[in-house]
Amino acid sequence: MMIQRVAVLGSTGSIGTQALDVIARHRGDYQVVALAAGSNRDLITSQAADFGVPSDRVALGASPERLAELATLDDVDVVLNAVVGFAGLPVTIGALRAGKRLALANKESLIAGGPIVQKARAEGGGEIVPVDSEHSALYQCLRSGRAGEVRRLILTASGGPFRGRRAADLAQVTVADALAHPTWTMGAKITIDSSTLMNKGLEVIEAHELFGVSYDEIDVVVHPQSVIHGMVEFSDGATIAQLSMPDMRLPIGLALGAPTRLDEMFGAIDWANISALDFEPPDVSTFRCLALAYEAGRRAGTAPAMLSGANEVAVDAFLGGRIAWTAIAEIADEVLQHGSGPADDLGDVLAADARARALAAEAIDGRR
Repeated sequence: MMIQRVAVLGSTGSIGTQALDVIARHRGDYQVVALAAGSNRDLITSQAADFGVPSDRVALGASPERLAELATLDDVDVVLNAVVGFAGLPVTIGALRAGKRLALANKESLIAGGPIVQKARAEGGGEIVPVDSEHSALYQCLRSGRAGEVRRLILTASGGPFRGRRAADLAQVTVADALAHPTWTMGAKITIDSSTLMNKGLEVIEAHELFGVSYDEIDVVVHPQSVIHGMVEFSDGATIAQLSMPDMRLPIGLALGAPTRLDEMFGAIDWANISALDFEPPDVSTFRCLALAYEAGRRAGTAPAMLSGANEVAVDAFLGGRIAWTAIAEIADEVLQHGSGPADDLGDVLAADARARALAAEAIDGRR
């Protein structure tokens, strides 16, 4: 494999630091040529020195436009989009229009801007390889058959820290409770999304956009061990699953070099210590965000953007102690009921996101 030149955007977050760990172990295969982060100056400075990235290719607190510029540099082969939240959309569009391989860890950009992302992919010929463990699992399982043979995609969910609890039990949960994920170590926003199952709902929308499968053919099952990350059921009844211990370096490594796999194992299973693999249906009455995501996805247009924007504002308010955990789903639902429109271009998506955020802020203020 020729050396792949990589732009790591979101380099100081959980995904970014693990990607750089993978690259550091395989310096003969990858070269970091650009870095971007939100606010951690000390860490990104250290990263730039370690990987020899020149200062004009290092962006701290950059605008979405500057991030998109880094994604479209002529000497970039692979763009790792680990930018947090909606700000990752211009990176996704820019990378795809420029014909890059996009290692996508920013789910909001694809969810909010699905129709325009598809246009950018068609126009520029760029390739999306998912970094999320669940979508990476589906990506791998889909190699086992042809598109016409796929009956359904199955995403697994750990269930988060509140699995098995009912709505009445969750009114007083704290931020610390919600951040205590039983399996994964992730950033605060995505960890809260996991606790509400919004993370899984957004992944359903993302799976629809990534693989072109209808919502009626995408299911979610709770699997607390987080060993099976995704499954594909085929027309003859066969189900192919991807299994590994939780280690994000596995899907990151595959996304950087796909279809080639790394020659180093991450997340290998010690089968002598796996005693059980359990499954149960999700409780959508308690964890309403999953049902809201299906609703938004089926509405299409700007509905997913509305849901994503409202959720970001609600999660931020919960982390700041301004609303209860149970209010996250309530606010997302309120915003979604205001209606949506077509998502024909970036302006439509940006307007929908801004509207959703304003409506969510109003809903939060109304609860004080």
